[in-house]
Amino acid sequence: MSGVEVITFGCRLNTYESEVMRAQAEKAGLNNAVLVNTCAVTGEAVRQARQAIRRVRRENPHARIIVTGCAAQTEKQTFAEMAEVDAVLGNEEKLRAGSYRGLPDFGVSAEEKLRVNDIMSVKATAPQMVRHIDGHVRAFIQVQNGCDHRCTFCIIPYGRGNSRSVPIGAVVEQARRLVESGYREIVLTGVDATSYGADLPGHPTLGYLAKTLLKQVPEILRLRLSSIDSIEADNHLWDLIADEPRFMPHLHLSLQHGDDMILKRMKRRHSRAEALAFVEQARRLRPEIAFGADMIAGFPTETEEMFEGAASLAEEAGISFLHVFPYSPRPGTPAARMPQVDRALVKDRAARLRARGEALHLAHLDRMVGTEQTIVVENNGMAHTENFSLVATPGLVPRDIKHVMITGHSGKHLDMRVIADTREEQAA
Repeated sequence: MSGVEVITFGCRLNTYESEVMRAQAEKAGLNNAVLVNTCAVTGEAVRQARQAIRRVRRENPHARIIVTGCAAQTEKQTFAEMAEVDAVLGNEEKLRAGSYRGLPDFGVSAEEKLRVNDIMSVKATAPQMVRHIDGHVRAFIQVQNGCDHRCTFCIIPYGRGNSRSVPIGAVVEQARRLVESGYREIVLTGVDATSYGADLPGHPTLGYLAKTLLKQVPEILRLRLSSIDSIEADNHLWDLIADEPRFMPHLHLSLQHGDDMILKRMKRRHSRAEALAFVEQARRLRPEIAFGADMIAGFPTETEEMFEGAASLAEEAGISFLHVFPYSPRPGTPAARMPQVDRALVKDRAARLRARGEALHLAHLDRMVGTEQTIVVENNGMAHTENFSLVATPGLVPRDIKHVMITGHSGKHLDMRVIADTREEQAA
């Protein structure tokens, strides 16, 4: 092979950072290399990364394999001891061109492979300018990194460090560049995005940032948030939900559970009632809004009654896009030391919760049939409505904006027929 290939696991922030990594590695003159950007959120994510590394070595015996990302930060020795790996970079190091220069030669010891510093010592997040997100019509902007909270199940703060925000001016500049490159839709992303601004002068909030961005870059047609902690929603965010048509009616919530005792043992900061109140208020202000959510099944000490509390919350809140994670003990976290639920039962509960989520998604698709929607065509023959419902778009050109009628669904995606081009295209 030639050039730099990047394999990405995990979140949207990793997707964004992979483009930064590629640019920095190429700037450093790296060639014939594969960068593996790992995720540490579950043990399964780490296993998949190790499996991918072995496959890459079989397929590219002479390429240089560099492993980075959250799992590399939290389990650096695990990857350094893999014979297939040539170097391990930390989450801060992966974003600098200098880290890709003078990498150790093949066959060095595990210690010589390591370039992973203490992530907790990092106090600021430098803005990373990206003009292009490979393979995506929707562009991501990193506005925040790290997390100051310590949920008992979560290893991510130890992979990302403490919360730090990108100044508003840098976010606006990045958005302008992306719009100039032809992107019509932008997603603001971070590890704990709703904590944005606490470390900046004047303590701006995520909602204030989004308002400012839409005002200063009016060419943005769609603005989304990657994921939010509903308990941190500010008044500016409520204003956007109620009054700003360019702010998309879809929010992905970090709920994690629906039983108050489990939420307390997770060290979450919201209750079941507060989660439901947030959803109800958002729907009152924007009736077409749809919600996604993360939920964990089989958390330590979870009884069948507690599990039902999670499933029933998803139903009461009308979660259309439910992401279910079977609890995975992460070494070094408080939850790993709590009384564990039998692994077979964890998997069973995760499967049952996914089935409830699939039923909720089908009900959502049913409600969408017969509605008129605006879509932005993507690169894979698909598109998303404003509330993030997937639509098949056979024959349409990527980045086109179309007004469509939803005619049916396959159980996975919506079907449509074009009613008209948007006013923007008609004027052109």
